[in-house]
Amino acid sequence: MKLGARIVKTGVAIVFALFLADLMHLPSPVFAGIAAIFAIQPSIYRSYLTIIEQIQSNLIGAGIAVIFALIFGHHYVAVGLAAVITIAIMLKLKLEKSISLALVTIIAIMEVQSDDFITFALIRFATIVVGVLAAFVVNLVFMPPKYETKLFQAIHSTTDELIRWTRLAERQASEHTATKQSLEKLRERLIKVDQFYLFYKEERSYFRNEKRAKARKLVVYRQMISAANKSWDVLKRLHLHENELANLPDQFRQMIQERLDFLLTYHEQLHLKYTGKLKPEHSFLSGSEALLQRHEVMEIFAREIALSNTEESFSSYHLLHVLSAILDYEEQLEHLDTLIISHQNYHGEEIKVELEDEF
Repeated sequence: MKLGARIVKTGVAIVFALFLADLMHLPSPVFAGIAAIFAIQPSIYRSYLTIIEQIQSNLIGAGIAVIFALIFGHHYVAVGLAAVITIAIMLKLKLEKSISLALVTIIAIMEVQSDDFITFALIRFATIVVGVLAAFVVNLVFMPPKYETKLFQAIHSTTDELIRWTRLAERQASEHTATKQSLEKLRERLIKVDQFYLFYKEERSYFRNEKRAKARKLVVYRQMISAANKSWDVLKRLHLHENELANLPDQFRQMIQERLDFLLTYHEQLHLKYTGKLKPEHSFLSGSEALLQRHEVMEIFAREIALSNTEESFSSYHLLHVLSAILDYEEQLEHLDTLIISHQNYHGEEIKVELEDEF
């Protein structure tokens, strides 16, 4: 079992919240620990937004708890009614993510039965705020997330897996069920890549140069994701139409295989180029050569269609889907190449992404 950073930070945040509450001699420090659990977020920016939202929610919950306790007393029914009113107000204000913590605040305040009720209510409110702030400090200082590294690693490992399966599929060497299962798992990994991209995009830069560099990186990473999605489309087409591809003329099938091998190698080299591990002179796909090859593919395809005139030779309809996916994939790779070259011209010395085997 692997413990993620968020799991560890949740435990540290609880300890830190309890420690602060005890240090400040706040009664019932357990409420600070509970608040810290709700405040841990996967990114610093989201943690900042959560603090603002949870403080607002606590103010609402504490205010309603005090009002209901003064009017209706500390009866169980009053606690439930206060909870219902709080939920309705928070839904109206679009603070639904912090409803749980607001309800904790209500229970923490209304369970106090004392002559000095207002003072205890303020102390309980302060205890919960301490827990929220403790979680933010832990999220900010302890094991801060490095989503750029996580993002690139996720893109690279997913692309590498896609390339391996596509090489097998183009040679029809993969087992049908295994390929289907891999397609589903790879789709899930691509969804996770999109989540990492969103987390990295949300991270704030505070200097103008950093903002410009990050804006260019975001464009490159977005294109890397687009290329990976097109690679998935190619693998899916090869899987769906494997029987039709098996019936292609040998010369045509060999052409598609060579074409895909060329593009898959190109894709691998683009990742190496981005990290500075590939010499510029070894980027072997020029624009004119790629355009000529695309025309050649379409000319051969049109010639084969003209010669067959029937569907007995091979299914031109299904083949068109496969060729379309391959050509889209190639265009995405060429665009990615252009973006990487542009990025290196402006910020080549700032690339610090390391390929680590974490996936």
